[in-house]
Amino acid sequence: MKEKLYTIPLNDAINEHDECPFCFIERKLEHDMIDFVIGNSSSYMESDIRAQTDEAGFCREHMKKMFDYGNTLGNSLILKTHYQKLRKEMKQQFDSFQPGKSSFLKRIKSKPSEEKGAIGAWTASKDCSCYVCKGLEDTFQRYLSTFFAMYAKDEEFRNKIKNSKGFCLHHFGILCDAADHYLNDKQKAEFFPMIFSLMEENMARVEEDLTWLIDKFDYRNKDAEWKNSKDALQRSMQKLRGGYPADPVYKMK
Repeated sequence: MKEKLYTIPLNDAINEHDECPFCFIERKLEHDMIDFVIGNSSSYMESDIRAQTDEAGFCREHMKKMFDYGNTLGNSLILKTHYQKLRKEMKQQFDSFQPGKSSFLKRIKSKPSEEKGAIGAWTASKDCSCYVCKGLEDTFQRYLSTFFAMYAKDEEFRNKIKNSKGFCLHHFGILCDAADHYLNDKQKAEFFPMIFSLMEENMARVEEDLTWLIDKFDYRNKDAEWKNSKDALQRSMQKLRGGYPADPVYKMK
């Protein structure tokens, strides 16, 4: 089951020859999560799922994506019970609230953003809590584990990685940290030089595409071939921060 769930999508992502296979996987996971939460399956009507969304809530980014996705009634039902739980917590926070002690020295030595009282800490915890983000992170970690299991055992998979377009900078950092956990010393001695070389080569490739895109705005190059530069802007953005800046809004089917 694990092989079907994780190795096949990983191979599919590598075979897409995208700027970053983990961006490709992450986008698919996010769409699946939004479909699950607010789509036609109506999982939001199930009490156990509603309890989880009431508890976790949604971050600003995924709240916007859920709004764009559609389903006004589903979104409203989810938010209504979340509001009910949130108001109970808020009342408890207000009932137990005690202002901090003030002093002139404290006011001149620190900024308001550097201090968090009980209410600030509580609201901050809501900012970083999201049902969709948690689902994405949990599943993404399984893909990460599977990536290194395949890398260690599957020569064909290793060769696909070596011949790929590399990774975005965001997922590259995650891979480097994970390699320290999943690979032994001998495997690390091969993995890190390979992935460093891969990143250098492909960052240079994207920069070259971006440079030619800029040069195409010169009237002297108006009849020249575009080469690989037509989508260089969005690819260069993806390579730096991940994601797909040129993607259309994901809508309910």
